Amino acid sequence: MINVNVDRLGEARWTQKTTWMFVSFVLGLALESYVFSLASIAIYWVSMPKSLGELLLAWAPIWLIIGIIIAGPFSDRYGRKVTLYSTLALYAVGGIILFFSNTYVLILISLALMLMAGGGEMNSIMVANHELMPRKHRGKASMMIINGINFGGTVLAILALSTSAVTGKAAISVQRDVVAIAVLVVVAILFATRVSMPESFLWLQKKGRIGELEKTIKAYFGPEISAEAMAAQVAESDESRKPRPTVSAGYLWFTMIVMIVIAAANTIGFGLMAYALAYAFFPHLQPTILAVFEGAGFIIGFLGLIADRVSRKHFLFWSFLGTFVMTVIVGVTTSVWKHDMSLFWIFLVILAGVNSLCYLTEDTVKAEVWPTVHRGTLTAIARFISIGLYIPTIYITANMSTTHYILFNAGVWFVGLLAATAWLIWGRETGRGVSIQVASGEA
Repeated sequence: MINVNVDRLGEARWTQKTTWMFVSFVLGLALESYVFSLASIAIYWVSMPKSLGELLLAWAPIWLIIGIIIAGPFSDRYGRKVTLYSTLALYAVGGIILFFSNTYVLILISLALMLMAGGGEMNSIMVANHELMPRKHRGKASMMIINGINFGGTVLAILALSTSAVTGKAAISVQRDVVAIAVLVVVAILFATRVSMPESFLWLQKKGRIGELEKTIKAYFGPEISAEAMAAQVAESDESRKPRPTVSAGYLWFTMIVMIVIAAANTIGFGLMAYALAYAFFPHLQPTILAVFEGAGFIIGFLGLIADRVSRKHFLFWSFLGTFVMTVIVGVTTSVWKHDMSLFWIFLVILAGVNSLCYLTEDTVKAEVWPTVHRGTLTAIARFISIGLYIPTIYITANMSTTHYILFNAGVWFVGLLAATAWLIWGRETGRGVSIQVASGEA
């Protein structure tokens, strides 16, 4: 029997198995974004009145949050790895239905299944990532994994643009088939890359499943592992000898409120610009706007590689401030760039860049601040409420002018900025390479 201090597993080096797990997580979030963005493309596959088009835009967050709120408690009860395989099964079924979808109803059914899978993937990947990635790489790994969301949206937009040269019903058929085949190919790759992924060491420990924990550690790190060998990799820190603090109920409520507000501001702000803006004002530019917004965000997102060396609280605050200021600039100059679309594209790239840093940071924070046994559920609650709040804004902004639409978006970002300021002042530091146990207040 081995007697490994699970806290020390966070000090383990990056291995080939870690790389495969990282690839799996990046592709998982890329596929989630791909499917979420799909609604804004599929809206043109069949003829429908605008009211049904708005329903299709709302369809994405509705089923995403259903998947999130189911997967959160499920992963806390049955484990992270089991949940991630369950979501792949849903993806496969949805992808097959999408391939044969030639009606509005079939498109909705297919999207519902895949969005449920995407919601479960998003929640479970962020939870598992924090619990399994080596401490020294946890921050940058988290942000690069979340950057997979930008990558997935970019790929979908490029596929839509590359197949738009075909006109008429043939274009719809080609576009739908290419999109569906891409889903099924990625699902097959994900099945293969998750074979060597371990169950969360922390989750197994907190659940008291010590025998399974020992087998998982041996399978992942090799049969030669021992507590002594692991201890030799890192000196005992002063923090680990201190009594473990108890997080108060008041602080948990403060954390939940802040996480919901920053997540809601980001989800609404991102969604209204990347998905709904084109449908409301520039329907012929939807794939292009999506490609530019997601593509620019993906490139700028590589700044997340410094995440283990900087304060997460400061990164969150400055990215929210930058996004708010840039949205205001876009809003007050509407009359200028509407007559000079080159300026619009410049503004869109800059906004996408600062927004990407905001998205990477808040999505990282809201999965790392919870205790292990409740991490899946509490992360899911924050995501469920925040993404759910995006749905009514689709209808609230539907008849606004372009200027009012973007300034409304700026107001949303301002609320998020207030929450980020509160976290800067009173929140726990979760960056600068601290362990997940410290970030969650468990150590």
